[in-house]
Amino acid sequence: MYTLVLGSTNIGKLKDYQALLSPYAINLVPQTELAVPEVAETGLSFVENALIKARHAAQFSNLPALGDDSGLVVESLGGTPGLHSARYAGTDATAEDNMQKLLHTLAQDPKASRKAHFYSVIVLLRHPYDPAPLICEGTWEGEILKAPCGKNGFGYLPIFYSSHHQCPAAELTLQDRNRVSHRAQAFQQLFDKYLKQYA
Repeated sequence: MYTLVLGSTNIGKLKDYQALLSPYAINLVPQTELAVPEVAETGLSFVENALIKARHAAQFSNLPALGDDSGLVVESLGGTPGLHSARYAGTDATAEDNMQKLLHTLAQDPKASRKAHFYSVIVLLRHPYDPAPLICEGTWEGEILKAPCGKNGFGYLPIFYSSHHQCPAAELTLQDRNRVSHRAQAFQQLFDKYLKQYA
């Protein structure tokens, strides 16, 4: 069985990837199981941060590593929260803190567009010093709701309205979300480019 390590401590991301990989003979190991410490996300782009996480996990585990960096982009706010989606309301902010800050910010200008999208980039390093990492990306279009809705999902999903499904994202099942989400799209590219040979 092909084994790779996920360079993340985000439980939500782990569940998404495990669901996406469940039909295949590919074993995804979270970095916490291999005692890989967290690494500072010092990149200036989603791609840079995904590379940092993947290379860090690969170096500590000596396994192929998957790095993911994702965020919510609100066009009327200049692309924020963007790279800082997980820390939008501060270093120790909870998902609820981040959502409330975003809702409050948008409420200050009722005429501002609520159009938004999730963006995800996945990087796969086949070994710690892989000079040609596989890079895949995906985008999920929608808009920001005025209040949280739904109980499924994590992060900003409770305030994100999916244009594809015409419903709040947090009302979708994991299976439905994994058909169209930003992460699912990026994963499908990665699977088609490389992982299917191990499936």
